[in-house]
Amino acid sequence: MPDFIAESALVDGGYVLAVIMMLSAFMWVLILDRYWFVSRGVTELRDRLLQQWQQSRSGNRLVNQRLRAGLIAAYRQQLSSSVATIAVITAILPLLGLLGTVSGMIKTFEVMTVFGTGNVRGMADGISEALLTTMAGLLTALSGMYFASNLESRIDTETQCLAELMGQDVGVGKQGNYSREETSP
Repeated sequence: MPDFIAESALVDGGYVLAVIMMLSAFMWVLILDRYWFVSRGVTELRDRLLQQWQQSRSGNRLVNQRLRAGLIAAYRQQLSSSVATIAVITAILPLLGLLGTVSGMIKTFEVMTVFGTGNVRGMADGISEALLTTMAGLLTALSGMYFASNLESRIDTETQCLAELMGQDVGVGKQGNYSREETSP
């Protein structure tokens, strides 16, 4: 094995760091996909739903409200299809970092059991694994939290925009709860 690979942070971090990196890469694919869709693909979806709304309207106000609420819910669901997965991955990453910390400390204690405190290099490998996995798990989770929150905010804005385009009598809640606002006769 080449020296630059043997001395890389990925090898020093152990198998847990490799799992963190793979899960982080998957999370970033999902984040980039959602940002692309919210910034580029949303116009076509919005236009299609608005066209469906215009074609399906009836003279019954209650039917119109339910149709509008259903279209808005479908829109929100399409926009936030991967956001829950991103949030789950974000929650798992620090736990994997903790697992790597425990694994690295176990290696350190094994070296101390066999060689005592005389093998500083052996102890440093275990401590290095513990620190690298902790840092990687926390950094990737923090970035995931920020972007998942930002995506939710953008999705809320887009959903509110569609609701306003369809009419003012359907309110959009943060979690996609739709209710009709009471209007006086």
